[in-house]
Formats: sequence, C-alpha cells, structure tokens
Amino acid sequence: MFGITPFGWVHTAVSIAGLAAGIAALAASGRISRHSVRGKLFIWLTVGSCVSGLCIYRTGHFNEAHALSILTLLTLAAAVWLERAAAAPWMTYAHTALYSLALFFHFIPGFTETFTRVPDGAPLAAGPQDALVVGAIGIAFLGYLALVAFQFAMLRSGYRKTAAAAANS
Repeated sequence: MFGITPFGWVHTAVSIAGLAAGIAALAASGRISRHSVRGKLFIWLTVGSCVSGLCIYRTGHFNEAHALSILTLLTLAAAVWLERAAAAPWMTYAHTALYSLALFFHFIPGFTETFTRVPDGAPLAAGPQDALVVGAIGIAFLGYLALVAFQFAMLRSGYRKTAAAAANS
C-alpha cells in the first residue's frame, strides 16, 4: 500500500511516535527536555527515525531526506549537549529552540511523503516541490517561529521570577 516497504512502515511508525512524543512534551510543559519521559521518548524515537531513514534509498542514492536526517541528528546532539552544560541562561534558550527545531524537522518528510502518496494512486501533490507541500512546510515553519517566541517569553518570565525571588531573599 502506498508503495511503502515493511521497513518503510516501521520507519513511519517510529517517526509518528516521535512526533507524538514531542507534541506531548510541549503540551505538558511548553518545551521538550531530556529530563522528562516524553522528552526522552522524543529524542530516542527521533534518533530511530533518522537512523532508519538513512537506510531508505527510494531514489537509489543519497538525497535531501538523508541530509535532513543528518541535520536532525546534529541538532539533537547540540540540544542535548547544551541542556547538559546549561552553564549560562542562553544555553537554555538555545536547547529549547533546537529541540523545537528537531520537532519541526519531522513535518518536512511528513508533509512531503503524505501529500505525494495519499490518496493511493492519485496523490494530492505531484512531488516535493509542489505548492501544497511547500505551503504546508512554510506554515509549519511559521508555527515553529511562533512556538519558539512563546517558549522564549515563558523562559524569560521564569528567569525574571527567579531573579526577583533571589533579590528579595
């Protein structure tokens, strides 16, 4: 169905589970963190999605999807490192934005694969450059920017409260 191999279906299931874990982490605390179960699930399922994606050669050669997998792995590595270090407040902002960026990256192949495969036999989009795919990814990117703005405001208010409490004690 949809021209997907059994391995492709496993990759798809892992990817969807990673996306769901990331969204659940955001819903629970407003950001993704390796300290929460949802955050850990997001990180590890996203790593699984990337690694399995690197093994899929639908076109027979390395392509943009493989590059996105590598970029996502680098993004997650940087986010985890910054969260562990957390030596300065900017690091919290950086790892928060990077985890959210990794979540946004899920939408790129998600929209591309869905719109170029569904419905079976008569997909909504002719290819990855189709206006529907590009528009959906663009809207998701605007959502990412709005999310990061919200997260930064949330972090800033938390730092203000912490600084005020420290000053009053």
